[in-house]
Amino acid sequence: MISRRKTLFFLGLTGVAGCSRANRLRLNVFNWSNYVGENTLPAFEAETGIRVRYAIYESNEEMLARVMTGNSGWDVVFPSNYFIGPMREMELLAPLDHSRLGQLGNLDSIFQKPEWDRNLHWSMPYMWGSSGILFNTKSGPSPRTWAELWTSRFQGRMTMLDDPAEVFGAALKKLGRSLNASSERDLRAALQEALRQKPLLRAYLNAEVRDQIVAGDIAACQTWATTAQQAIDAAPHLHYVYPLEGYALYADCAALLRESRRADLAHQFLDYLLRADVAAGIVTYSRTATANAAARTRIPAAISSLKTLYPDSETLARGEWFAPLAAQAQRLRDRLWTELKSA
Repeated sequence: MISRRKTLFFLGLTGVAGCSRANRLRLNVFNWSNYVGENTLPAFEAETGIRVRYAIYESNEEMLARVMTGNSGWDVVFPSNYFIGPMREMELLAPLDHSRLGQLGNLDSIFQKPEWDRNLHWSMPYMWGSSGILFNTKSGPSPRTWAELWTSRFQGRMTMLDDPAEVFGAALKKLGRSLNASSERDLRAALQEALRQKPLLRAYLNAEVRDQIVAGDIAACQTWATTAQQAIDAAPHLHYVYPLEGYALYADCAALLRESRRADLAHQFLDYLLRADVAAGIVTYSRTATANAAARTRIPAAISSLKTLYPDSETLARGEWFAPLAAQAQRLRDRLWTELKSA
């Protein structure tokens, strides 16, 4: 469903120094970029005395590669909704204790019993979003469909996401199929579409494209809505398009890793993120779409009215939630993605 992201870095976020810092409890949090506010972590540290070791990633695949060993050192991660099932099957996740999450009721009704985790047993919806087309209006009329990204109009000045689900999903939508189509026939058809498009592209990029399109180096790109809004804030002549064929919806969810030995601290952190004031502060700072209904009333109207983040019901109806693929289909798509990237 910000950008979503390739350089890993660590933030030491506290004003407490020296030996007093060394003696504090520590929680290790691995998250997407731009998914907390400027004061989110310092305020949590000051309130609880828990020190947060925080780092970011730019794709689900990057996160999964880091935690698959079961000995990564991370406690809390934020996989997209369609990664919850596979991570559970790989026994990477620990169940959440709802008795320690008193603010769960703040979630929007559509996230109280989501399809990917009906009882929120393994995950807590955090942010949600879409993927569409970000376009520089100085380059001419706005594209309206995915199919227009398969024409020579933007050749050499266009990027797609560095994400197999997103690229194949757009290709499948262009073909009039579900973005979750998983038969070998469908996936190979998506690969052929992507191979046909590849010579038109400059690159496959995630968050990195934001600065490039703001600078005018890129005319159009497939990107996530949150990344798009951040770019639009910097360059108002940019415009975000929800393609007419349909588009992907995703939810990024907080989850506790089974390897963690800090479940108490993790639940404190998750319940803190659920607070309406905290969630509203994050959204106000980061320009994201929150799964927290209680926070929506605290978000400035200038943000809650942004169509890039919060589309109207008619537009939203064209969206399709990502769903996990069966293991065999996932392996096939991974192989086809490698084939595409190496072509």
